[in-house]
Amino acid sequence: MTSAYPLSWPPGFPRRKTREAGKFKTTLSAALKNVETSIRLFGHDSGKPVSDVVLSSNVTLGATRPVDPGVAVWFKWEGIQICIPVDRYQTVEANLQAIHHVMEARRVELRHGTLALVRATFAGLKALPGPSWRQTLGLDEKAGLAEAKERWQELARQHHPDRGGEADEMARINFAYETAKKELSNNA
Repeated sequence: MTSAYPLSWPPGFPRRKTREAGKFKTTLSAALKNVETSIRLFGHDSGKPVSDVVLSSNVTLGATRPVDPGVAVWFKWEGIQICIPVDRYQTVEANLQAIHHVMEARRVELRHGTLALVRATFAGLKALPGPSWRQTLGLDEKAGLAEAKERWQELARQHHPDRGGEADEMARINFAYETAKKELSNNA
């Protein structure tokens, strides 16, 4: 599982204004392990591999409590991009544990229902395509990795939260650049 900072929240999913304390009795490392395990087991149980798992949050090395505890887990399953975003709780570990329970619920659907039921459930969690990385970075179709990196650096200087920018905008810019790197290195 890859970690991504800052939080990349999916378009169309509202953010919570107030958050609950949560009653999960777990640590950050235990909740993270639970999410990793439940996603892996879901892929095994469904007989369909889960790939490209990215855990996106505002947790950084050395930071104990980010202001925004939201967490989004992105992954591919059956060729579609899925995102499970949770910011219901006041702590990152509680939001991670909630994602674990969402994945466990999908495993229960597999055991007691059908694969079709799980597909229908995931239809609501399908990450809607946003603008392409080229649109986000303001580049044309001919731009390569060097241009993407140059534009990413320029936009990062303008929009970084340390310089008064919005974390969500910086997350969009970072996600666009990571997508560009992945796409262009796969085409090389």
